Amino acid sequence: MESMRPDPIPTESAASPRSTPDSAQVQVFQQATRDLIGIALRSLEEAGDGVPLSQMRLLLALWDLGRCPSSQVAAALGLAASSVTRLADRLAASGLLERGSLPDSRRVVTLELTALGREQVARVLEWREQELKRVLGALSPQQRAATADGLRCLHRAVAGDAGASPFAAGPVPL
Repeated sequence: MESMRPDPIPTESAASPRSTPDSAQVQVFQQATRDLIGIALRSLEEAGDGVPLSQMRLLLALWDLGRCPSSQVAAALGLAASSVTRLADRLAASGLLERGSLPDSRRVVTLELTALGREQVARVLEWREQELKRVLGALSPQQRAATADGLRCLHRAVAGDAGASPFAAGPVPL
C-alpha cells in the first residue's frame, strides 16, 4: 500500500551555494514574526485567564516536556534556575503546577502541570488552533501548502541552529 505521507521537503546540501536574503525577504519574515506573536499573545488575552506570558511559557514548556527537573525547564526557556523557581512559586500557588522530587534524589525539584494547568494550556492552544484555521482559511489550498512547506524548512533551520542559540533546546515556548 502506498504511503499517504507527503514527500519530504528537499534540503540544500552543505556544499550547495547559499545567497544572502535581501531586505524585502527579511522584512516579510519580520512581519510574519509579529503576526504569529500577535496570535500567541491574543490567545493569552482570550483564553489565558490572566496568566502572564512569562508564566504561560513555563506552562507550555511543561506541556511539551512533561514532569521534569526544574533545571531542565530553565534550560528549555533559556532562564536562570532562580527565575524558574519564582515563576513556579506563582504557578503552584494558583494551582497550575505541582512541585515534586525525584525518588532517588529528593534535592532535585521536579515540576509538573496539574489537571488545572493542563486544562489552561489546552484552552490557549485550542484558541490558537481556531484562530490559525480562520486565518489560513483566507488562503487558497496551494498557498497554504506552500506556506506550510516553507515554515517546515524554516523550523528545521532554526532547530538546526540551536547550538548557536543561547537556548540549548532551540526555539523557546511561546
